Amino acid sequence: MRRTISQLMDPDAQLPVGEALDLVQQVLRGHMQLIIPEVEQAARQRDKEDVSRYCALACVGEARGRLRAVARPGEHGALAYARRLARSLAALCDHHEALAGVVMCLACDQPLRDGEDTLPYDHVSPSGSALRAGRIHTRCAHTIRRH
Repeated sequence: MRRTISQLMDPDAQLPVGEALDLVQQVLRGHMQLIIPEVEQAARQRDKEDVSRYCALACVGEARGRLRAVARPGEHGALAYARRLARSLAALCDHHEALAGVVMCLACDQPLRDGEDTLPYDHVSPSGSALRAGRIHTRCAHTIRRH
């Protein structure tokens, strides 16, 4: 999911156009349709007063709204819509990881398992400009990851 997001959010990426952009939109929509129920279920298992529950459910509501929306006509409208989908998907991924207690490698998007060699890593979050600190596999230390 994060690889698809990076196709639109990486400042150095060559942006998809035409049919490629349509395909990326379809993939983003499919990813969102898969992850929305997962985030919603994980959030509803939390206490009703839990802030993470409230934030995740708000994100789910926003994502559903984005799925109902349509792109404005033209290439620029399609790209703007795809980027909105990508930002919503990134936020859903962040909520899923937090609610499920899954710690992902920020370089390769694979889970960090107990006993694996890891290193601390600072990264800019695709869902905002805030610094996202986390960990990466030691084997991923030389991987450059951009959104």
